[in-house]
Amino acid sequence: MTIENEKAIRAIVRSSVKTFAGAFAEKHLSQVDNEDGIINSKIHNVFIAALGSEIQYYSALCRSLDSSLGNMLEAMAISIAEMHYHVTQQVEGDLYQEQTDYIAELLEQYKNNDRKPIKADYIGITKKCNEGSKKNKRHVSDYYLYDEQTGMHYLIEFKIGGDLDNKKSRSEKEALLEQYCILANTLGSEDKIKIYFATAYNRYGEGRPWTQGRVLQFFAKDELLISADFWNLVCKSDKGYEIVLDEYRKSASVIVDALNDIKDTYLPN
Repeated sequence: MTIENEKAIRAIVRSSVKTFAGAFAEKHLSQVDNEDGIINSKIHNVFIAALGSEIQYYSALCRSLDSSLGNMLEAMAISIAEMHYHVTQQVEGDLYQEQTDYIAELLEQYKNNDRKPIKADYIGITKKCNEGSKKNKRHVSDYYLYDEQTGMHYLIEFKIGGDLDNKKSRSEKEALLEQYCILANTLGSEDKIKIYFATAYNRYGEGRPWTQGRVLQFFAKDELLISADFWNLVCKSDKGYEIVLDEYRKSASVIVDALNDIKDTYLPN
């Protein structure tokens, strides 16, 4: 990675954090007298209220913070990816009935634990086609990255922490496999397409094995981009995660300031 690239990534992180902090504070401060506001609408749970005003406040705020922060990280990753890839968030093209039937069969085997997912399960799926059974389909994707230098295509479904139930895990894999088929049918080759389930951080701790069974029921381990692996791909550098996290930590004080302003407004001394 060049020095210029690193500076550009750091600038995106700083700008994203600053914008997020300002918007998050403004949203909640403007709702302080609104009983339908995000925090006020959640403080009337009498069972949480019985635990005290601070617990009541933080319980409501944390839900909003977690969701909003996830949206910010997803948008930030797209901005960084655009430095290195052609980025879109959809694929469109032909999908054959034989392919959707095979995908459904495969997912049912995963669901019933009759089969352990591996990449080889769907290699060659584009050979399952009958001209009369095709239909045009557009699929929304969290990230579709195309590397013009290598010719690689990356289809990625992203969840900030990756905590999915079985139904959601299945639907994420189904979406990726359909996108894979559409793209491969369009390109006329499967050779340079990879599909991934990605997370912004490792819920088990950085560097520790990912053991979320509901995800692993439908995804092979080499279909996962967990934490550092995701940020390194987005930054197109094995130092990507280190740079993003370092700059985020340096900038995080503006979020802390925003949270303190919100707290002082909702919980005055």
